[in-house]
Amino acid sequence: MSNTENKAPQLYAAREPIFPRKVKGKFRTLKWWLLGIAMAVYYLTPWIRWDRGPNLPDQAVLIDLAGRRFYFFMIEIWPHEFYFIAGLLIMAGLGLFLFTAAAGRVWCGYACPQTIWTDLFILTERWIEGDRNARIRLWKSKWDARKWRLRLFKWFVWLMIGVATGGAWVFYFADAPTLLVELITFQAHPIAYLTILVLVVTTVGFGGFAREQICIYMCPWPRIQAAMMDEDTLTVGYRHWRGEPRGKRRKGGDVENLGDCIDCMACVNVCPTGIDIRDGQQLECITCALCIDACDDVMGKIGKPRGLIDYLALSDEEAETHGATPKPVWRHVFRPRTMMYIGLWSLVGIGLLVALIIRPDIDMTVAPVRNPVYVTLSDGAIRNTYDVRLRNKHGDDRKFDISVSGDPSIGISLEGREGNNVIVPANETLLQRVYVTAPAGSKPAKSDRTEITLSIEDKVGEEQVHTSTVFNGKAQ
Repeated sequence: MSNTENKAPQLYAAREPIFPRKVKGKFRTLKWWLLGIAMAVYYLTPWIRWDRGPNLPDQAVLIDLAGRRFYFFMIEIWPHEFYFIAGLLIMAGLGLFLFTAAAGRVWCGYACPQTIWTDLFILTERWIEGDRNARIRLWKSKWDARKWRLRLFKWFVWLMIGVATGGAWVFYFADAPTLLVELITFQAHPIAYLTILVLVVTTVGFGGFAREQICIYMCPWPRIQAAMMDEDTLTVGYRHWRGEPRGKRRKGGDVENLGDCIDCMACVNVCPTGIDIRDGQQLECITCALCIDACDDVMGKIGKPRGLIDYLALSDEEAETHGATPKPVWRHVFRPRTMMYIGLWSLVGIGLLVALIIRPDIDMTVAPVRNPVYVTLSDGAIRNTYDVRLRNKHGDDRKFDISVSGDPSIGISLEGREGNNVIVPANETLLQRVYVTAPAGSKPAKSDRTEITLSIEDKVGEEQVHTSTVFNGKAQ
């Protein structure tokens, strides 16, 4: 048996470098606008100030891990209100399902961080090394002084983008101006430097070197998107019934029997993942629509109608093949499936908005102490102990009155305090131990379980919060 027959088959093909050509058009312009907006939001947001009053951070968007708070302009999320974050994640998921069902992988093509940063890295590469043909020549050339100079300069710019990306990220977790000074003077916490280092490596690695490999091999969404799409989903496609048979327009050739596609490869040369959209739908396609811009430009030059490559739906293929008019775009976008996603998305959003509006500025959590379940006092009374966590979301100190209801015979006392009130500092949480006592011979003292309600009242704001719990007696 020959060596060739003994050779094991290759399960992985080495990466072929992709050098997308520069293209102009409405979709490329849209992507530039989205890139600029996304970069501005990401890099500038930590520097926006927002006055919340004394003793509170004035950074508009801040994830305060030390204080266990999330600040978003006028909204302040406490740890026990994590359901707001969960709700936003659910809305994000439903939004992704909605856009995918309506227009395919528009998230991947226009708004995904991998796409945006890859666009930025390709832009700098084109600025330093030239457009497609120049970059291909440089790639194939020997490592001379010019190639080393261009590559080192490019890698330095990429490194600076990575540093800016990691630096902007850590500013979301601390006061940005203060942290910037600490980073420059090497007084910041080591975690800050480690976070920046990790993001530098991943940003440069993913956006500069891996690029389309992340979308093809690492991202799970291309494998999931098929379940979100159907025959009415608009996605980038090639009108083969119009373009085939493809061929060059040569003098003396049989031009009349050719389709509109002149096989110029413009759509392939601009594709950031290096595919040929004329081969049909492929996992690698991120529907960035740059092939549409490239093809429309060529069609305009040869005097053919635009739209040979366009956003299409499979349900229109048969109609268009026979010259019929396809469905209007709105009928593809607003159909039962997408309307269901819109309804669910709106329902979750309205629920979060209502919860945000009606949430109180004072709150409490009651945790019964069950070791022991109850204590018998010297006079025969039964006492239960509760740990009550009091929250004051106001910007000033507030006095909370704590009371109990459920049976007129039971009473309440606070550990270490006279009376039934406690002062909770501004924007803080206070843990207070509370004792609830039932006199000897009373119904709660003799019952196994008695429903009671602990209440707090803020006299200044006239707010009340109630929490139901259980009093355990000495069952007879």
